[in-house]
Amino acid sequence: MKTPPIPLSMISLDNYAEHNLDFNPEKFEEYRGQDELKKKLALYTHAAQLRNEPLDHLLFFGPPGLGKTTLCTLMARVMNVDIKICSGPMLERTGDLVALLSSLKKKDIIFIDEIHRIPTAVEEVLYTAMENFRIDIIIGQGAGAQSVNLPLQPFTLIGATTKTGLISAPLRSRFGILERLDYYSHQELQMIIEDNAHYLATPISSQSALLIAQAARGTPRIAKKLLRRVRDFAQVENNNIIDETITVRALQFLGIDQTGLSQLDNALLKIMIEKFDGGPVGLETLASLLSEDSTTLEEVHEPYLIRMGYLEKSSRGRIIPYKILPRLKKKFFGQETLF
Repeated sequence: MKTPPIPLSMISLDNYAEHNLDFNPEKFEEYRGQDELKKKLALYTHAAQLRNEPLDHLLFFGPPGLGKTTLCTLMARVMNVDIKICSGPMLERTGDLVALLSSLKKKDIIFIDEIHRIPTAVEEVLYTAMENFRIDIIIGQGAGAQSVNLPLQPFTLIGATTKTGLISAPLRSRFGILERLDYYSHQELQMIIEDNAHYLATPISSQSALLIAQAARGTPRIAKKLLRRVRDFAQVENNNIIDETITVRALQFLGIDQTGLSQLDNALLKIMIEKFDGGPVGLETLASLLSEDSTTLEEVHEPYLIRMGYLEKSSRGRIIPYKILPRLKKKFFGQETLF
């Protein structure tokens, strides 16, 4: 009989590694990228250790896939404490949060991903827990209801969000440290890919790692995902060795070009040029022509196209900047290939 999987909310530092297929750094020096943030976190954790106190509550914000969870588990390793991991939508009832908080030992860390999605009733329980390390709960109903004060061990709450504006002001004000994670450079992603390839026992050339990095949209999560798909291709086609030729073929097979544009990204730009000469064109019109949900286009595909300078938003709709238009016309309607 198979052992049932451990719920994500109850994974601690001791068994986190066996639930994660990626390379896990043991110290700040092994964590690639985010150099300024690492310096701050190293100082904060060291100061907390010198005082023998829990780290102050911390809020990470920034785009998804930049390593917030990895950083939290790394901080727990550095401070030699356990970490409980959950996400905001999982905490549907106050009892879920109370159970997690009451299981923490002194100086332990609880990490809540997508903290902006915590229900209001659950969020309100966090206020006294974060400030005074206690929980006030009501037991019973009606005239027999009683307020019970449940003391907690001093702990650290680390929250992560991609939408800081959706976090209420009372909750945001209770975090002593607020830090943003930025996108990674190609060189930083290359090192991450090489670390993970070594962890996966897959030989990879430096040029191959750089090609994958260039296609990863500045995001470690995408880089690791692409590495695993290129590894699949290499295992079938090249005896598990990732070289430049295999990498190019694998990325072409996946429909991803050297700048990280997917097939849908390219289809969106091509339609805008072919049918609207670069725009302006409305989001709903694009969604209809691509047979894709408008929310998916706006939240998944547009941010990277805008960041790379391929797309602009205006009051009249989406526009391809004039300076990039000739190059895209050559790419889609000339002889230029993906690589």
